[in-house]
Amino acid sequence: MLRNGLRAGPVWTARPVAHSPSGLFPAGPPPNSHPTYREPHPARVGSVFAGAGSAAAWLLAFGLLGRDLRGYVLWTLFAGGVAWLVALVLTARGDRGVGAGIALAGALGWAIAAAAVAVRWSSSADWPLW
Repeated sequence: MLRNGLRAGPVWTARPVAHSPSGLFPAGPPPNSHPTYREPHPARVGSVFAGAGSAAAWLLAFGLLGRDLRGYVLWTLFAGGVAWLVALVLTARGDRGVGAGIALAGALGWAIAAAAVAVRWSSSADWPLW
């Protein structure tokens, strides 16, 4: 149908193309779905505090075996090393929260021992661990 010599409608109309997605742009999870990746053993706050408290008691018990600063530092290094080994085992095979608490308390115990050595060394100008 021509009107004044022109066609009465669009010459070309786009058809919707149905094709499978290429995967280049992922569509994401379907609506109302749960997350795909979940932690099988999440670290809870209570378990972190339980691990930190038990490691603090462990370090205190071994730190009290030392008669002087040198003994305190050596016992604390030993107890902290054992605690870190337990923390590694717990994070791999057991409760990750308790393992994290043990590791944190062990690192804090080692930091306190290092600070005690630094204070004694700076005040006496003599290395206290020999």
